Amino acid sequence: MSPLIAATEALLRHAPVIPVLTVEGAGDAVPLATALVAGGLPLLEVTLRTEGALKAITAMAKQVPGAIVGAGTIRTADQAKAAVDAGATFLVSPGATPQVIAAVQKLGVPFLPGCATASEAMRLAEEGFRFLKFFPAEAAGGVNYLKSLAAPLADLRFCPTGGIDADKAKAYLALPNVVCVGGSWITPAAALKAGDWATVTRLSLEAGKLR
Repeated sequence: MSPLIAATEALLRHAPVIPVLTVEGAGDAVPLATALVAGGLPLLEVTLRTEGALKAITAMAKQVPGAIVGAGTIRTADQAKAAVDAGATFLVSPGATPQVIAAVQKLGVPFLPGCATASEAMRLAEEGFRFLKFFPAEAAGGVNYLKSLAAPLADLRFCPTGGIDADKAKAYLALPNVVCVGGSWITPAAALKAGDWATVTRLSLEAGKLR
């Protein structure tokens, strides 16, 4: 196993759930990350879906002890570099193009490339990846599809993301080829709008007990 694959595995085994976060900017970033870390979910995926996402990554990485901050929705080589420059220590993509793969390999950070089919997973395995994002999990076949991949792709492990809630997460985490899941149910919109960080911490604690 290469050092980078080993580092990726170590990251993904920090907790059974990776919060997938859409953050508008640095303002809510610090209290949100603090609440998640307090609940035992230190691995944070900040999606690059807002203009303030990079600033949020920087704020979390610099101001929240224990937070392991990464960037999601990586679609271009430029985004990958900008995220690492902002303080991201791992990257996640919904899919994987040759350009993105080459950029991430050059950056030398743990990377969770996305796939939705056996063929895509096999192609990523040829590139040396052993830990993959299964996305969009529910739309792409869910638990039964991942279960069917366990024998023919026995050396691969997945982090399913997309349409997963607490109940579905438990079913995914019972599969031998699932190392963790990604989801946003830990950060409900109403709680974020109200600044109800206690609810975020409570849901994080519950998520940590799913496995």
